[in-house]
Amino acid sequence: MSTVRGFFTPRTATGRSSLVPAPPWYYSGDLLTVEYRTDPAKVAELLPDPLSLAEEDPGAVAVIWADWQSCSEGGEELLDPVRSQYKECFVVVRCSYQGRTYSRCVYIWVDKDFAIARGLHQGYPKKLGSIHMTRPHPFGQAAPRIGAGGRFGATLAAADRRLAQAVVRLREPSPSAGFVNGHPMAHNRWLPSIEPGAAPALDELISSGAAEFEGGQAWAGDAELELFDAPTEELAGLTVDEIIGGYYRQVGVVWNGGTLLERGTSA
Repeated sequence: MSTVRGFFTPRTATGRSSLVPAPPWYYSGDLLTVEYRTDPAKVAELLPDPLSLAEEDPGAVAVIWADWQSCSEGGEELLDPVRSQYKECFVVVRCSYQGRTYSRCVYIWVDKDFAIARGLHQGYPKKLGSIHMTRPHPFGQAAPRIGAGGRFGATLAAADRRLAQAVVRLREPSPSAGFVNGHPMAHNRWLPSIEPGAAPALDELISSGAAEFEGGQAWAGDAELELFDAPTEELAGLTVDEIIGGYYRQVGVVWNGGTLLERGTSA
């Protein structure tokens, strides 16, 4: 009998085939964010017990496009870019748990399988999608600058349907890139039992966040956001009632685990 290794499946004698290596995971990327307000009741529908609406601005939502480059401890993925580069679009609301405010990702689409695997571990509800966003560049006419007057667009599609599109026009430096995604995350790690009707095999409410963070100057501006209905998606249900603003920022993040808050919380 051989010993199989690997942080994630498939596990083999060497562990080399594992879809993702063990944390810590390192991220460098560009984030385009649009924040808006919707009916708080529509946010509440997405919060399982024991989570409840945030006390302040309970209907605030952030839709964030990210163009990431990521790697594990050794950084070998950076020299094989297909293993390190991916894009995602994720939707964040805020919630309350035992008197503390958390951020929570309620929808997220990514374009690489290894990103989905990391989401299973972290409690992000990741699905495959097609994500595009304007890239900045300091030279030439084919890219905007990260500064006043810079114009950025972004789109999200899944299963051949466009789900969201946004335009942000940068206006001025900002102390932050918004407030909705500014708290520790409260996520559920959940896996159904192999036995029909049995309790879930995994059922945890967890909290996690950046072990380390650094970021460039954030810029704020005017934003437009459209959401579209689709047969197997419900993003459009978080209707855009009032735009708060748009933001652009380049960041670096280290993720290295989280904290168990409760077991057996799913309905």
